[in-house]
Amino acid sequence: MAKTTTGFSIKPLFDYVLVKPLEGETKTASGIVLPDSAKEKPQMGEVMAVGPGAINDEGKTMPILVKVGQKVLYKKWGGNEVKVGREEWLLIEQKDVMAVVN
Repeated sequence: MAKTTTGFSIKPLFDYVLVKPLEGETKTASGIVLPDSAKEKPQMGEVMAVGPGAINDEGKTMPILVKVGQKVLYKKWGGNEVKVGREEWLLIEQKDVMAVVN
């Protein structure tokens, strides 16, 4: 469960994962500073909260494989943006998480 600055808490349902995107690159490899409009959407973020897992056809809960605090790579166009305080976070399905980053 993630706490917002307004005192609300967010607990994802089913197999949803709440991810705080990490900042995108602000410079190119050659040192050119990128304006906000030219920055790519980040595909890496930190897991802030996870749901209990999806329920399969047999009524069993499928476990969530990621944990709060892990850094993950997710699909570029996956998830739904949600406002948490003044930040934009993502609610994504577990199937849209591609890897855990160590």
